[in-house]
Amino acid sequence: MTPRDVVFPAGRQALYERNRYSPAIRSNGFLFVSGQVGSREDGSPEPELEAQVRRAFDNLNAVLSAAGCSFDDVVDVTVFVVNPEQNFERIWRIWPEYWGEAPHPTLTGIGVTWLYGFQFEIKVIAKLPA
Repeated sequence: MTPRDVVFPAGRQALYERNRYSPAIRSNGFLFVSGQVGSREDGSPEPELEAQVRRAFDNLNAVLSAAGCSFDDVVDVTVFVVNPEQNFERIWRIWPEYWGEAPHPTLTGIGVTWLYGFQFEIKVIAKLPA
């Protein structure tokens, strides 16, 4: 088996090792990014929803940057939202701060009941630069 080409953002490798997963894998011209949550450096959640969402986007940006990518390279997004009826619009207002104007990547939104103490998680697939 070929070893996985893992991408670690600066300063967070211990967090990923502790939780036993790779933040992102390069494969066949794409970057597959694990779900990113609004965790602080120690892994604890930001308590307020909007701050948690912004932190999740910042954590995602750190992973993308470590692979030489940006939000512009993202082609597919999946978001997981606890209590989507109450939280989706609050989260959606933050989206343009990171994605800018349309056209946006594809998006799948999934309502969940539990995210390990978080309210929002985002995972993406990005096209690696040539």
